[in-house]
Amino acid sequence: MRLQAFRKSIQPEVRRGQEKQKQQGLEQPPKIPTHKTLKLLYFYTASSQVPNFPEFVAVGLVNDVEMIHYDSNTRRAEPKQDWMNTVTQDDPQYWEWNTGIFLGTQQTFKVNFDIVKQRFNQTEGVHVFQEMVGCEWDDETGKVDGFMQFGYDGEDFVAFDLKTQTWIAPTPQALITRHKLDNEKAGNKQRKQYFTEICPEWLKKYVNYGSSSLLRTELPSVSLLQKTPSSPVSCHATGFYPHRAVMFWRKDGEDLHEDVDQGEILPNHDETFQMSVDLDISSVTPEDWRRYDCVFQLSGVKEDVVTKLDKAEIRTNEGKSEISGKHNASALEEKSTCLIICNPNTHTKVPTPPEWIDCHSRGYSFGKKVQRD
Repeated sequence: MRLQAFRKSIQPEVRRGQEKQKQQGLEQPPKIPTHKTLKLLYFYTASSQVPNFPEFVAVGLVNDVEMIHYDSNTRRAEPKQDWMNTVTQDDPQYWEWNTGIFLGTQQTFKVNFDIVKQRFNQTEGVHVFQEMVGCEWDDETGKVDGFMQFGYDGEDFVAFDLKTQTWIAPTPQALITRHKLDNEKAGNKQRKQYFTEICPEWLKKYVNYGSSSLLRTELPSVSLLQKTPSSPVSCHATGFYPHRAVMFWRKDGEDLHEDVDQGEILPNHDETFQMSVDLDISSVTPEDWRRYDCVFQLSGVKEDVVTKLDKAEIRTNEGKSEISGKHNASALEEKSTCLIICNPNTHTKVPTPPEWIDCHSRGYSFGKKVQRD
């Protein structure tokens, strides 16, 4: 799909930059943008025959932080951040108003869900229908982008192209829907107005309410981890915010591309993030260890966090130096999946709240690549 603004995260950009540098023989690491791209996203999920899970869930996020929640069990909109309680100072009817909107969306979603299942000739079994809608605003350039995308059972169904005000259908079952939506000229103009005017206005309001939290910067704690003496050394940074960060290994002050495995940025449970980058030391002699260091860079922070490759500082699963800490305890374990629903027909894993927030912040959408080996 063409929703690159939604799908991109800083990590894929870093990988592309590193590959380009490798091809061109450049040694400087990619630079992270100094300006902020702010995002407001809403995720809606309808499901059928999923035990112990609401039939409909709505989640709103600002900069990947969940701030509002609604589901068909509670049938009311609820704040997920303390700063969201201040919204009623400007709009006393805010929660009642949003509850009404989500109730209406739930009813519409049920009708559309049934239609989509019929398109696939699937009226029974476990199925999931999802929508992602929202906008991005660049606080430096003022550029605004918006996106609306629907998914069914972990695959893209239809998506709105803001530039052309037309719809994209990657699957034959969605062609009828695409033609119908393309003909809604007035509706598509209203969508454009929402994405370019209304959504950014609310985004700025939410950022203003939660500025002390959303616009903060937190540097990580950095550890050197190793499973066994023959394993790669993992430079692991955790507890940083925001997630716009890069980390890389250097040798003699030059960025390394060989023998390096770049990990993804992953969320912690306290709304901070973690990441790691592994260095294969099998060909590194003991006297050369001092020539290597790990560099962490965080958007908005001028100073780098530099960690020297030092055998005495490595935490391992063996010996005296055990891995500890609230984020480090599972750092050497396999990264788990970010989801709970699996379509038994296609074996497609589909992200659902709250796990989908993790998936989204890792650059995934609608069940694509939801598991990291």
